[in-house]
Amino acid sequence: MKYKSIFISDVHLGTKFSNTKFLLDFLKHNDCENLFLVGDIIDGWAIKRRFVWPQTHSDVIQKILKKAKKGCNVTFITGNHDEFLRPFVPLILGNSLEVKNEAEYTSVSGKKYLITHGDFFDSITMTKKWLAILGDYGYDLLLNLNQMLNVIRSRVGIKSKWSLSKYVKDNVKSSISFITAFEATLARHAKYKGYNGIICGHIHKAEIKKIDSIEYLNCGDWVESCTALVETFDGDFKIVSWLYK
Repeated sequence: MKYKSIFISDVHLGTKFSNTKFLLDFLKHNDCENLFLVGDIIDGWAIKRRFVWPQTHSDVIQKILKKAKKGCNVTFITGNHDEFLRPFVPLILGNSLEVKNEAEYTSVSGKKYLITHGDFFDSITMTKKWLAILGDYGYDLLLNLNQMLNVIRSRVGIKSKWSLSKYVKDNVKSSISFITAFEATLARHAKYKGYNGIICGHIHKAEIKKIDSIEYLNCGDWVESCTALVETFDGDFKIVSWLYK
């Protein structure tokens, strides 16, 4: 499939939970004029704890570089997990690859969008990094429990997948309140800056919705949901899920 633009975030290369096989398959079957990597592509926090780098993680980087070499405009937006790149931005690598903290995007219909990972609008990440890192440990624990639970479910004949971490995110009141506040904060910022919408990642929850006349678009992640945000040549934004395809 060919799109005007593809936006992916939260791949978390360098962790055992990164679904690189699904991402490689997605990149193989989908092309675009513009590819935006909307933060947390490489997980520097996890690499500091323990270095995990299977061949498929290198394959993802090679695939992206190959797309850039073929003329696809690749923009890498830094996130909190790949913040090690921030002291060096803006970086221009060749004719089709640049690294920056945020970007402006004009859609097919002429609307203007701010692209940011989203961590700058997360008060915990920005003011209490130790707590954010502790939360990252907790998320890893939930992901490990997910694996254990799904092995047990498989052995007793339950074929469907279930995610404990996703259940917590979607159903625990404090988590829902955080997500709602995060979305509203980004929408307010976009409106204040005069944009029609905002494109982000960070919270691992793919979404397209209107918030006070502002279009809020979240790419999701490639840890659990395996989603990408795409814009068609007709100017329509869609969430594409590539899990189990």
